[in-house]
Amino acid sequence: MHTAAAMRGRGIGRAVLGYLIGVARDRGCRRVSLETGSAEAFAPARALYASAGFEPCGPFGGYPPSPTSVFMTLQIGI
Repeated sequence: MHTAAAMRGRGIGRAVLGYLIGVARDRGCRRVSLETGSAEAFAPARALYASAGFEPCGPFGGYPPSPTSVFMTLQIGI
């Protein structure tokens, strides 16, 4: 997810993230996982995800371990 610089700080990313989590919950998903970058430029994204309850996890799906990736997950179901 990327928010244009001119639009940052308005809660757009948080709103999109909340919407997507809600869709996943409504569809019966029990967990939402994501991959983002490990570089400093991705620090705001990682902070957003952490503030929404995402926690670091290992690679998932077909992702291999990578020093340029950060994997995070959020439990949303029982």
